[in-house]
Amino acid sequence: MGNALGKRWIQILFCFVLTLNLTGCWDQVEVEERALVLGLAIDEAPPDALEKEPQVTHMKNIPLPKKMIRVTAQIAVPGRVPLGPGTGGMGGGGDGESPVWIVQVYGHSLDEALNNMQQEIADPRYLIHLRVIVISKEIARGGLDELNDYLRRNPEVRRRTWLLVSETEAAELMKVAPPLERVPTLYLQAMVEKAIGMGKFPANYLGTFWIEESNWGQNGFLPYIAVQGKEHILLKGMAYFSDGRLAGVTSAMDIGVYMGIKGTDPGGYSALLEVPDLGYTMIKITERRAKTNVRIEEGKPHVYLNLHLEGVLDEHFDAGQGADSEAALEKIEDALERSATKLMHNFCRRTQQDHSDIFGFGEYVRAHHPGFWKQHIHQKSDWEQMYANIPISIKLSVSIRRTGLKSK
Repeated sequence: MGNALGKRWIQILFCFVLTLNLTGCWDQVEVEERALVLGLAIDEAPPDALEKEPQVTHMKNIPLPKKMIRVTAQIAVPGRVPLGPGTGGMGGGGDGESPVWIVQVYGHSLDEALNNMQQEIADPRYLIHLRVIVISKEIARGGLDELNDYLRRNPEVRRRTWLLVSETEAAELMKVAPPLERVPTLYLQAMVEKAIGMGKFPANYLGTFWIEESNWGQNGFLPYIAVQGKEHILLKGMAYFSDGRLAGVTSAMDIGVYMGIKGTDPGGYSALLEVPDLGYTMIKITERRAKTNVRIEEGKPHVYLNLHLEGVLDEHFDAGQGADSEAALEKIEDALERSATKLMHNFCRRTQQDHSDIFGFGEYVRAHHPGFWKQHIHQKSDWEQMYANIPISIKLSVSIRRTGLKSK
């Protein structure tokens, strides 16, 4: 009798445990019922934006800052976002319907603008698939402290999201329809990430930018992009910051200069230069090496850069003689060393004038000379001011490993 009762209790307990394993997610939300934001564009709002803002988070008679922002969101349309190659453009799967929905709202902050957006869409918005945030130059000049504060607090925002600075209105980037990708935001993301693989841009995601801006001995930078026509996007250069605000922008060539100073691989940039008595040559950089040494001399840091570039001879034209001899290669290497060293010096001086240490030389001072750092640097602005006046010495060597075919 006792054994039978014990078996029955075991069966009851087993059934109870089984029911726990059969329960579903009580708070699940189907993906088709989510408003998945893929991209955000942030611009300064026009003067009449206050009249267009709905009373969602505040009453009309509450005094608020006059400065407002305009947020343009790219929301995925369920069932239209492509899962593979197709016809391209904004036309989704070729049926003329867009795979994304463009929503534009106004607000005094990003959080308020997103709350205003929620009043215009039926499904709850999510930022878990946010891939790209584009800000205009005007927003960047005004400072990113408030924007970064909200993004850092939001657990849905991934650290590998891209933050880009646009030469024109950021909202234009949400409407560009490149033929190679049916979702504009995904094209923007792929464009920057593939540039990393080709050695055209350093891996500087949103999380990396936050780390750089948090370091007292370093300033952050972001990709600087521009719209070319209706279907083209140009990676124009770098947008670098000082005191949390946009300090300046660079050319595309300066991206390669920065990566050469930092020794970032793989190499990918090519340089066109005129070589005396040899005409013009195109050299493609394939490898970069850099060694940085900081010494305290005459009461201030002195940066010594020992750099090496390796490349291949891609093209040789407008010349009266070949470039396949050892003497010719030495002439090409010397010409590239002089040209690249001048570009590097000019680039460093420009960042010094703008008080923006995007190279992180201050972190070398903090790590290797902590006594000097504690004595002179009490906040980040102290190093930004000191960086403007420190000497930077550059020693560059170039090696050309391959020249292509030789004539007999």
